Amino acid sequence: MNIISDAITLLLVMDPFGNIPPFLSILSHVEATRRRQVLFREMLFALGILCIFLFFGKYLLDAMHISEPALTISGGFILFLIAIRMIFPFLGTVTPEMAAEEPFIVPLAIPMVAGPSTMVTLILIASRPNSHRLFNFFALFAAWIVSSFILVLSERLASWLGDKVLKAIERFMGMILTTMAVQMLLDGIQHYIEFVH
Repeated sequence: MNIISDAITLLLVMDPFGNIPPFLSILSHVEATRRRQVLFREMLFALGILCIFLFFGKYLLDAMHISEPALTISGGFILFLIAIRMIFPFLGTVTPEMAAEEPFIVPLAIPMVAGPSTMVTLILIASRPNSHRLFNFFALFAAWIVSSFILVLSERLASWLGDKVLKAIERFMGMILTTMAVQMLLDGIQHYIEFVH
């Protein structure tokens, strides 16, 4: 069950439906025959970067002496802010310079797919007691596969669903993520109380 819940959490944080409009905008100047190749390349970059944070992020936190309660509470705050942005979207941070050239790692792989919130979520998942790296990877890979599938079909989904439906889906995902963020905050506070006592 942890694999399923972790995969759903990561998928919500990756927010593939919310990434459809900026992905289409950034790839609009790329030749149609090459768009899918570029998208696959960027998604592979994102997966590689996220795997680094999954397997080595905890050691970085240990070196910085960051406790699990602090990580859980801060992660809850970050997820909550991401969820609020999904519910109440605003203009993205893609500059005209970014959109004028073929993307390479930035901004599609980072920060749109492998963003700070996804990295923090992975570190949180890996830092839990009795966490199993192989199961964590399966959860990440499942979320990555679904996200990649949605983004590969982004042009068709945009034409089938339209902007209003895409925005509604993103806001619904944001509402679900809000409850997960609040639960994460509560867990962090509980762990802190137990840690102090």
